[in-house]
Amino acid sequence: NVTQPNNYLMEKPQYSLSYSRDNGGPNWVSWHLDPSWLGSTPRQDDFRADTTLPAGWYQVQATDYSGSGFDRGHMCPSADRTITVAANSATFLMTNMIPQLPANNQGVWANLESYSRTLVSQGNELYIISGGQGLRFFIANGHVAVPAQTWKVIVVLPTGSNDVSRVTTATRTIAVVIPNSGTINSDWRSYRVSVDQVEAITGFDFFSNVSSGIQAVIEGRVDNQ
Repeated sequence: NVTQPNNYLMEKPQYSLSYSRDNGGPNWVSWHLDPSWLGSTPRQDDFRADTTLPAGWYQVQATDYSGSGFDRGHMCPSADRTITVAANSATFLMTNMIPQLPANNQGVWANLESYSRTLVSQGNELYIISGGQGLRFFIANGHVAVPAQTWKVIVVLPTGSNDVSRVTTATRTIAVVIPNSGTINSDWRSYRVSVDQVEAITGFDFFSNVSSGIQAVIEGRVDNQ
């Protein structure tokens, strides 16, 4: 709905997102990760503007982060979409990017991404949502907001079908809030919080297809595995 420019839903085959025109990036990006998405396709590195944005909206360019000190930080990672060239290439659209300092993007964030794929290799499938929160300042001549922190929530399920019905009070959920800082710990476990805490800072309601009683349990605890 173009009358909701800062909560504009974009559904792609590889992931879905809520886009903010004024911030030049996603409010959140959501994707599913299981073995069917993983293969041997190399990283395409074809960062580019998303031309599917509504007419008249600024399209963040691949070069807009240049000289800012910030990485073009994937939300849905390139390495989560290696089954085909098209699937991998889709992760390089700038609507999937948030400005992240290298210590965040290449350190702790990358480590959690890698751990997530390890969970898949152990027979699990994941539902993942991530984004940025808080405003530090703008780059790209005011077109792109730099978040103060990045967050991610993950549901871990043994691979199967009828996924919502298989979520129980014992289902593992992982949530993190990580400062978008140049001096942070590389261990993602240092930044674990409850899903409820991420909901409190973002205003989002995660896992709403799960019954409220189960939600209350799995969203209220902090992962310790």
